[in-house]
Amino acid sequence: MNRAEIVIIGGGVVGASVAFHLTERGVRDVLILESESRQGRGSTGAATGGVRAQFETDINIKMSLYSIDFLKNWEFDCEYDPKGYIFFATTDDQFEYLERNVRKQRELGVPDVDIVDAAEIGRIVPGMNTDDITGGSFGQHDGFVNPLAIMRGFTEGALRGGARIEFGQEATGFRVEGGRITGVETTDGMVVCDTAVVCTGAVAFELAATTGIDLPVTPQRRQIVWSRTREPLPSDLPMVIDIGTGFHFRPAREFTHAMGSGPKPPYDANRRDILFAYPDPDEPTSVSTSFDESFIAKVYERAKHRADFLYGSEVVRQKCRAGLYENTPDHHAILGGCGVDGLYFACGFSGHGVMHSPATGRALSEIILDGRASFLDVSCLSLDRFEKGEQLHETAFI
Repeated sequence: MNRAEIVIIGGGVVGASVAFHLTERGVRDVLILESESRQGRGSTGAATGGVRAQFETDINIKMSLYSIDFLKNWEFDCEYDPKGYIFFATTDDQFEYLERNVRKQRELGVPDVDIVDAAEIGRIVPGMNTDDITGGSFGQHDGFVNPLAIMRGFTEGALRGGARIEFGQEATGFRVEGGRITGVETTDGMVVCDTAVVCTGAVAFELAATTGIDLPVTPQRRQIVWSRTREPLPSDLPMVIDIGTGFHFRPAREFTHAMGSGPKPPYDANRRDILFAYPDPDEPTSVSTSFDESFIAKVYERAKHRADFLYGSEVVRQKCRAGLYENTPDHHAILGGCGVDGLYFACGFSGHGVMHSPATGRALSEIILDGRASFLDVSCLSLDRFEKGEQLHETAFI
């Protein structure tokens, strides 16, 4: 019978980070169960790779500050590229919201985040229509990373520390005795363990339900259109986000080389590939990851008003994709234990799993080994906040 002290269910970037940080603390008997034949086929592989500290809530800002600093200084190259994030407003209320956020971000130590006017936004993003923009915020240390590289770095570090990973094993439930986890049931048999950590993203609720736990995580498809512009993009083009509609765009990047196919390619002065999308309010709850061609017209309708270089771009259909967001009611993660001793969750990131993976892995390792996270108080992200009516609030949900 397979045995491990700690079983991590899900080998994406979050599960890999938890394993890495546990082995950093000296835990050797860690087993990662990955249901696919290789890592990166879930939300990690579909992620666009943005990182930002421009959030509304203290906990998200603090998790971002820790994670960005980690990724920036990590010995493993995750291709951190601080091109920045611009959030722009088209109403006075939206602009006041951004001003409040910037004040809080500065108070919490976010560097180089500023309020910018429409003219400055137009300078940073040449060719963008700024006629209806009242202002925005620009975080210079926000930017882009390679999600697969981060996952690979955490995995390699965990394996060096003694962890194991097994592929093609799907967890189907738990063995619970006396209110405590004693094993994980899989398609390949039972894995006896003392501790289990659920890092299965948008479908984490399915495993939670096998123990009678109602985990408020719902899956939702999020689609990305990959296009090619007629002229080269500016070399320093940031992520650009409409705070009112969630419509956003950023330069596109291929991430396949992160899995061992060679060094990062140099910047291409003729780069013309761009990603753009928006959170479709008509998208139902589902686990579908198929790309819907009708989404292209919806996105281009929003692009038409914002920039000719977007509207005039050509869709690269074979690169358009869809992934799953793992949404919670308040769009914040669920980190920590539950009513079953030895069972922990790291899920519900609502689109922020990659960027917050360093902080998440450390938090879970400390909660499991010490009973609480001491480097950062993440108690506000516990599962019981929903029962207590202590939900958080984040308006800029993309």
